[in-house]
This record gives sequence, structure tokens and C-alpha cells, in this order.
Amino acid sequence: MAKITVSTPRGTIVSDGKNKCELTWNPSFGSQKTQDFNRRQAYIDSEVLRYCSAMVPLRTGMLEASGRLGTVIGSGEVQYIAPYSAPQYYNTADTRPYDGSRGAHWFERMKAAHKDQILKGAQNM
Repeated sequence: MAKITVSTPRGTIVSDGKNKCELTWNPSFGSQKTQDFNRRQAYIDSEVLRYCSAMVPLRTGMLEASGRLGTVIGSGEVQYIAPYSAPQYYNTADTRPYDGSRGAHWFERMKAAHKDQILKGAQNM
């Protein structure tokens, strides 16, 4: 997924014969909004990884590390690249005997628990 770029239109002149109105955009609007969006996206990506790390099944730590390795912060896509990521996510129990917070569907469970905190943090940036 590519980073978002905000662009602005050229501007418009509206005239009814007697009156004339000119709409012009602030030249820095597009670059400022692009920068703001990309900064917030990087924050959301890193917070998703941070909150998910406590919910990912843990045996050797490689599954959790594969999230950090497979994710480009700011891309808007968090990817766990270990070959066994999908079976662990979709085909196992939501809890583990060694830790009730770790288990399958870690993103969905993290989102249910921390979505408001992440969005509030991004909004406050």
C-alpha cells in the first residue's frame, strides 16, 4: 500500500457578470495534510503492533517478531510473515493455558480492547 498524497485543485473563478469570486487553495495545504496523515498512519501501525504483541501466541517469540519484521510502519498494513501465522491466527483457541490473553484472532481482540485509545491518540497528534 502506497502512502497517501493529498493534492489540491488549481482554484476556481466564479462570475455572474456583476460579481466575481475567486477560490484559491493554500499552496502548503496538500503537503501539510499529507505529512499529517502519514504521521498518524505511522502512529496507528506502531500502536497496533505494540498492543498486539501481548496477545500473540508465544512459544519462541518468532511469531510476534514476524509482525515487526513484516510490517512497514506507515504503510497501513500490519503483516505477520511467519509461515505459521495464518494457522495460529485462524485455527487455534483464543486463549492459551500459559496466558489467557494470548491466542488466536489477536488483531480482532486487540481492536476490541484498544481501538478507542489508538484512535484518540492519533486524533490528538
